Amino acid sequence: MTTSLSQRALTTGAVALTTAGLMALGLGAASAHITVAPASTTENGYSQLTFSVPSESESAATNKLEVQLPTGQPFTSVRVKPVEGWTAEVVSGALPAPVTTADGATLTEAPLSVVWTAEPGSEISRQEYQTFSISVGRLPEAGSTVLLPATQSYTDGEVVEWNQETVEGAEEPEKPAPSFVTTAAVDGDDAHGGAHGTAETAEAIDAEQTASSTESGTTSAVGWAGLVAGLLGLAAGLTALARTRRRA
Repeated sequence: MTTSLSQRALTTGAVALTTAGLMALGLGAASAHITVAPASTTENGYSQLTFSVPSESESAATNKLEVQLPTGQPFTSVRVKPVEGWTAEVVSGALPAPVTTADGATLTEAPLSVVWTAEPGSEISRQEYQTFSISVGRLPEAGSTVLLPATQSYTDGEVVEWNQETVEGAEEPEKPAPSFVTTAAVDGDDAHGGAHGTAETAEAIDAEQTASSTESGTTSAVGWAGLVAGLLGLAAGLTALARTRRRA
């Protein structure tokens, strides 16, 4: 009976470990892609786009990232959030064909790509990842797929192109390009910007910093509250000790 129970336990443990291993491999493969997370997808608005870049090489580190920007519906505003240890450049140039904006303006030039380059010692090594953010606008009409092909370069000269389009209902490609789909404005959204266009762009860039500062301030306040509570508790303890000695 004891032997049977031991065998069952070993079998169960082996199955559990195998399942966990397969899950880990699946999660590892999915998380290895370069992805983009937009702060907003509202049409004709501004958004902060954050790229998550893991390093996959077993023997080299990521030292350069280039993201291609749309040319069919180009962004008229692109600003880069600084990353410590990396330099960034917004590359502008002629569009393949003139584009007429919703405002009736004709564009022949626009930002074409953003290139980040690591300074020595700041490369992304194995088991690490880095995030890179840009503020862009205006976003194209609702239902548009914004495709942002990325090129990842390694210190050993290897170059990986993340440029394959993901088709809904089809199997995910091996090297999918970062992308997202724009959505329609809803009541309360200031998607059009108007005179606040510049302010919205700055707000998009500073959104993460503001959230970080707020969190830091909240943490600080909680820390001070804990310190005060601790001092009050210490005072109460000393008072009780003094009373006990007096009675003795």
